[in-house]
Amino acid sequence: MEQKTLLYIVRHGQTEWNVEERFQGHHDSPLTELGRNQAIRLGETLVNDPIDIIFSSSSKRTRHTAELIRRNRDIGIVESDNLKEIHLGIWEGRRKQEIERDDPSNMDRFFRDPERFSVEGAESFRQVRERALSQLHIIMQEHAGNSVLIVTHTVVVKLLLAYFENRPMERLWQEPYIHPACLSKVVIGKDGHEIVLQGDTSHYRDCHER
Repeated sequence: MEQKTLLYIVRHGQTEWNVEERFQGHHDSPLTELGRNQAIRLGETLVNDPIDIIFSSSSKRTRHTAELIRRNRDIGIVESDNLKEIHLGIWEGRRKQEIERDDPSNMDRFFRDPERFSVEGAESFRQVRERALSQLHIIMQEHAGNSVLIVTHTVVVKLLLAYFENRPMERLWQEPYIHPACLSKVVIGKDGHEIVLQGDTSHYRDCHER
């Protein structure tokens, strides 16, 4: 019988800066109580799913999310800088409304024309895609036939799913929206792959985002 690789791809839970609408990037802020509950609920949903290994961005918010999903299961967590959020340079720590006021052109490019996005000190979307896909290929090669949980960030989740969908960069932000602690699943076999779940939040349907 063919061995298939199952990827669970998860965004971190809600953070304090998410609530404040601040850009985080490589900066960090703690999970909120809601964010912790989102991750806990996802862990409860996946408790009977066989997960062989967890890969997490090296940011604290993703590591914490990964630990809450893992619960008390004996599953190793491997941290990777390649799975970190896009570095946003001088935008990091600033509120969205400030950026919309001070740099509206780049704000528009960020969501409507990612390939032209360029901010002082920031990565390009292509650079993030290159490092994220590099890590993905390592995971797919070294853990073929296993179930792997990847805990990362919005831009990386979008780029990984776009890779599997063969979706061009200009359509990166098409729906579904990547909510905190949402779950996507990709099944990979020798003849191809299938996205069986994308941006799902049913595990915390009775939680409420602020």
